[in-house]
Amino acid sequence: MAATANKKPAATMAEKADIHDLYERSVQAVDLETEFLRDTFRALRSRDALSLREDFCGTASLACEWVRGGARRHAIGVDLDVDVLAWGRRNRVARLPQAARARVKLLHDDVRTVSTGRVDVVGAFNFSYFCFKTRDEMRSYFARVHRALNTDGLFFLDAFGGPDASDIVKEKTKIDGFTYVWEQAEFEPVTSRIVCHIHFKFPDGSKLKRAFTYDWRLWTLPELREILIEAGFSKVRVYWEGDDGEGGGNGEFKEHATGEADPAWIAYLVAEK
Repeated sequence: MAATANKKPAATMAEKADIHDLYERSVQAVDLETEFLRDTFRALRSRDALSLREDFCGTASLACEWVRGGARRHAIGVDLDVDVLAWGRRNRVARLPQAARARVKLLHDDVRTVSTGRVDVVGAFNFSYFCFKTRDEMRSYFARVHRALNTDGLFFLDAFGGPDASDIVKEKTKIDGFTYVWEQAEFEPVTSRIVCHIHFKFPDGSKLKRAFTYDWRLWTLPELREILIEAGFSKVRVYWEGDDGEGGGNGEFKEHATGEADPAWIAYLVAEK
């Protein structure tokens, strides 16, 4: 009886889960993103991009995928979170072929002040740069990126919007082994401040609540394009996601002059130096 009473309960699926792995499986598609960077740069510059700087890199999964694409490719990842960088070194960089590992450099630094060599491409994805809430902050960051690019370099960003983007909602998506929950928890129309959470639910009933929280400004495409030009970029293109025929996106992005009146959309901005 004593042995039974002292037996520890089995760990739940939530307790055993790795939030960084869950995030990558829920949010990222670095293979498709790398293809978009490669193909768009080639189309606009008539050459292959070789160097990438991934700002707000997190686990640096994109940087690692980039160097897998060719022996001449190099990548730099920049992030303020030392723990997630350590996870990326253990679980992403370390899994690369040995020759490729030397072509990935991860920096624990602030994207607003980091100093790196010039690169062909800078990417800021998963809306991470929405953390800058004033035009001055955003312009200063964009200007730093502009200086970090080669003379024909490109800056890639993603953005989201549409009427549904400011709703207070929870969206659930079933993924193999768990459910991903995106929550838009707060929105302030006067400031465009938006607070979002990512939760995870598991088949055994356990949960990871607020595994990730984001306190952002919901920027519009006209605002971002104007600030990029103010920061020194010569042109800003918008690539709009196609429709899957069922009211969702199909993951394919094409340049679009006006966009479409979708209730919820995701787009890429590509700023030319």
